[in-house]
Amino acid sequence: MKHPVTCRGPVGITRRNMLQIGAIGALNLSLPRMLGAGEGRARTGRSSRAEACILVFLNGGPSHIDTFDMKPAAPAEVRGEFQSIATSVPGQRICEHLPLTARVMHHLTVIRSVCHRMRGHRSGVTNAPCGVPPFLGDVCTIPPDQQLFPSYGARLTYLLRERPARLPHFGLPYTIRDSGLVLPGQSAGFLGPAYERFQVEGDPNESGFGLASLRLPAEMTLERLEDRKSLLRTIDAQRAGMTEREAVSRMDACSRRAFRLLTSDVVCRAFDLGRESPRIRERYGRNIVGQSMLLARRLVEAGARLVHVNVGDQQNEWYWDDHKNGFGGHKKKLLPFDRAFSALIEDLHHRGLLNSTLVISMGEFGRTPKINPDAGRDHWPDCYSAVLAGGGVKGGRYHGSSDKVGAYPAYDPVTPADLAATLFSRFGLNQATEIVDRTGRPYPVAEGTPIPGLFAG
Repeated sequence: MKHPVTCRGPVGITRRNMLQIGAIGALNLSLPRMLGAGEGRARTGRSSRAEACILVFLNGGPSHIDTFDMKPAAPAEVRGEFQSIATSVPGQRICEHLPLTARVMHHLTVIRSVCHRMRGHRSGVTNAPCGVPPFLGDVCTIPPDQQLFPSYGARLTYLLRERPARLPHFGLPYTIRDSGLVLPGQSAGFLGPAYERFQVEGDPNESGFGLASLRLPAEMTLERLEDRKSLLRTIDAQRAGMTEREAVSRMDACSRRAFRLLTSDVVCRAFDLGRESPRIRERYGRNIVGQSMLLARRLVEAGARLVHVNVGDQQNEWYWDDHKNGFGGHKKKLLPFDRAFSALIEDLHHRGLLNSTLVISMGEFGRTPKINPDAGRDHWPDCYSAVLAGGGVKGGRYHGSSDKVGAYPAYDPVTPADLAATLFSRFGLNQATEIVDRTGRPYPVAEGTPIPGLFAG
């Protein structure tokens, strides 16, 4: 039996990738685990005010004082080395190393009063991209995945399972870790494998990057690949050696859906960045940060509901945890972020996607107001900034304010739980809606309150 749509061009699917559908494959693709969420479901037709979300997570915690909440009137040990520049919004000034972002400030709202109590990376990352404080508090222990609170993408997939998106939710371009341990806020947690993300591990800026960029082995022709029965027999033969887990019981149906997704023109085209003009690719920046944000835009355009873009990991140069030489470190990271983030906002706007796509950029916390003896800043969750655009956001505004040195909110404090409630409300969901863990214990999808005044309708 032939599949009706084949994948052409530079995007290929390797035998290794096919054999590990349902596990972590060559590019760490976990398709069947979340594809099962939509089996046998029908769309309800209910509308929502946002159709997609791109979460840009700046792992390590960038300094709010040296980016979007500068303090030029503060003492030298607070204000730091960077100067502020004018933006497209009169009276709003941001860091000199964000000149392209300054041009799109009329699309952005900066929340200058985000705060929580988690001072460690593991607890902070649990809190920020989940909107829920870690169950164990501000400690270094990471519970087993099946006990973790689900990510935004997993919760959206679960709550909107009656009207599944055209594509699943994605994480890219790598999974963030701390001392080798996968950090919370990325997986489906206690919701289980059926609501898992489609995790991509790979640099979209590399030549030949694709959905499975290792190419087909010589003996596996496209004609054989198109034979779904041949593929499924191969998967079945490999299944005996797989570790038993909950997803195995759904492998048959999920594998077929995974194959349809992996070989569809929609997905192949989305991952083929070569279809973009050189000018667009250069505008985003020819590096892993820029091309990942470009891929996020392409995935949203293709029908993904949420794309989680990680910028920074302990193992690469984009990590924002600048305890030493903070200004040199931040400058190195701000320039590619500035190019990529501003390009994302402009591109979404020019394509008519910005109003329906909520963009959130944030880290797990900010940095200390006072510069430390090593010319850096340390962890500071007591007050920091998040940036929102699209999804109906009223651009060119501030929400909340920090005090004179950026230490604490002066008014309108916002918690990660409030950000979570805001995100879900833009999809037409009530934050009080409950999800249930494996023990039957119910939790509200978000414990906070939607932030008032951010959106136009």
